[in-house]
Amino acid sequence: MRSRLQALGEALAISVPGGPLRVSAPVGFGNLHLGPALFGCLAQNPGVDLTLDVDDRFVDVMREGYDAVIRHGPVADKRLIVKRLAKSRRVLVASPDYTNRFGTPTSLAELKAHRGIIYSNRGVGDWRFRVGRRWITVAPRTALRVNNGLLMRDAAVAGLAMALLPTFFLQSALKSRSLRVVDVGAEAEGAVIYVAYPEDLRGSPRIEALTAWLRRSFGDPPYRDR
Repeated sequence: MRSRLQALGEALAISVPGGPLRVSAPVGFGNLHLGPALFGCLAQNPGVDLTLDVDDRFVDVMREGYDAVIRHGPVADKRLIVKRLAKSRRVLVASPDYTNRFGTPTSLAELKAHRGIIYSNRGVGDWRFRVGRRWITVAPRTALRVNNGLLMRDAAVAGLAMALLPTFFLQSALKSRSLRVVDVGAEAEGAVIYVAYPEDLRGSPRIEALTAWLRRSFGDPPYRDR
């Protein structure tokens, strides 16, 4: 049975020129959202020879021979052309077991006393919240550092600590109520999903078509946040 996202992708009818295409993407986002979008693309464009590597490390696109990389958050490599694909909302979550044992923070001041699961590729400075026109960084007591969002989600479900996660990881956990959104009176800093590729691929028909396909597949606002 096809997924809703595959069916959506197949309905987009964007033609992608045939040939090889090597792409790197984060593991969690690749599994949950990028893969299904690309399956629809490949079904519509059988001439594309796609290699998709899912890896949470920051690959060197130029040195490792990738045509493009998908990133959740800023791309620091100045040698690359970077284009926005979609917005990403993030929320603070905790399991009912955790809040039953340690309470539910209702302010940023209270949040500082809680345990956090930290995305190691960004560190504790990643917990940023908007208060009026200011951004405030909260450094929780670290319970776990890990470079994979799915493991962060699962650790939060297990009651280890709280986590700040993109909503694209949370649909099933929030629906089943194994995780709950924690409101601390301030909005967590969001992120952006980007595609980046080498300068020598500027104007590449395959890259431009793939970018258009993914933008339309993910939507604005993203389908997962509607």
